[in-house]
Amino acid sequence: MDSLPEDAGAGPLALAVLSGFRREFHASLTARAGELFELADAVLCSGGPVRNLAALSLVPGHRRGHGALYDAVNCGRIEIARLRRSLAGLPLPRAADGRLMLAVDVSNWLRPGAATSPGRLFCHVYGRGKGQAQMIPGWPYSVVAALEPGRTSWTAVLDAVRLGPGDDEAQVTAAQVREVITRLIEAGHWREGDPPILVIFDAGYDPMRLAHQLTDLPVEILGRLRSDRVLHFPVPPRQPGTNGRPPRHGREFALADPATWPDPAVTTTTQTTRYGTAAARAWDRLHPRLTHRSAWISHDGPLPVIEGTLIRLQVDHLPGDRHPKPVWLWCSLTGAPPADVDRCWQAFLRRFDLEHTFRLYKQVLGWTAPKIRDPAAADRWTWIVIACYAQLRLARPLAADLRLPWERPAPPGRLTPARVRRDFRNIRATLPCLAGAPKPGKPGPGRPPGSKNRRPAPRHDVGKTTKRDRTLKAQRERAG
Repeated sequence: MDSLPEDAGAGPLALAVLSGFRREFHASLTARAGELFELADAVLCSGGPVRNLAALSLVPGHRRGHGALYDAVNCGRIEIARLRRSLAGLPLPRAADGRLMLAVDVSNWLRPGAATSPGRLFCHVYGRGKGQAQMIPGWPYSVVAALEPGRTSWTAVLDAVRLGPGDDEAQVTAAQVREVITRLIEAGHWREGDPPILVIFDAGYDPMRLAHQLTDLPVEILGRLRSDRVLHFPVPPRQPGTNGRPPRHGREFALADPATWPDPAVTTTTQTTRYGTAAARAWDRLHPRLTHRSAWISHDGPLPVIEGTLIRLQVDHLPGDRHPKPVWLWCSLTGAPPADVDRCWQAFLRRFDLEHTFRLYKQVLGWTAPKIRDPAAADRWTWIVIACYAQLRLARPLAADLRLPWERPAPPGRLTPARVRRDFRNIRATLPCLAGAPKPGKPGPGRPPGSKNRRPAPRHDVGKTTKRDRTLKAQRERAG
């Protein structure tokens, strides 16, 4: 399925798709369905950024009190598997060649003072200025989203998984991407003969390991590498009469040492309006030298040789940086022509559109605003926010440009998510009301004033990622 058209004739179709998704979303709410559905509408119809949950009970259209709101977040139930299938069945954006592009990244819900919240990890957070990174306790979420081809603040979020202290991030990410790809294939977004789905990762992931784990899927892996990595070329043909064990790795290619760089297989130059001249150089069939350590400690049999295309991208300038450092990319595609090399680095630039989605989630939709104790309730609220954003994306052809006096008019089809949200209350008036009428009730007595809390909540230390053996020797010593 292609992305929704932006012309005026797409209005009835967009309204039908939006109504269908709202019915599926309501059907996936299996407990406190009425309140959870009204809570999502309150997030969409609120006049400003969501600062706390209680204020959402005052939004017009929300017919229940703040007590029911907190009860639904803490005790409601959502059929996550059905909601995931609904998101995969929606129209998705595609690149110019019809290819699906997916981006994977981690966003943190910081909870530094929540000593009674279990499952927290030390999350890596960038501070202001260079070298100001911090480690703050919180809940990290791995998010997968489909990207649009041009510069935009829109993405199509397809999945979110909270990482725990005992999780291997690479294994969780590989399983998450596998499930997303499987759902997209079942929904008909990829068929035999279509170009492979491009999955993009930023620094912090191991694209070679992910390419090996997802080798049976119709995907291409594109990831950013650290500038201190060392890769290897293929082994050159052996000379006749050579004895001994054949080598498995060719000459070294040190990203930090230009003396080890041979002439590139592909060189391209592109003039851009935002970055100046973008010069890309690519070397074919480079692979890392793997050892039975760390992530590959439990691998049975010979270690694989994972080959791909290495790309070095250098631009003239970045916003706020007149002397940018080069970016190193690795793609699982081999034998890439110049057109594919340009397609890879241009697709990587689209990965940063996911940062706009995270910013909207946190600053406008209030994803990290509630002070929730239970991580299961945090997961429930996360999926409500994802469903709200999906409705905003489906309402793009229906929304009017309700701009503020000091804002410029937006071109047709170029409304930002925040501007679509301004008009959603008018769009909601044309949609059927699926939430049931609230039942009359009265608040409970609560704890008597002056009495002590005799059941204090247990306190949890911040969990660290489970320490794993990095060598076979350490594994044998631990096993005795």
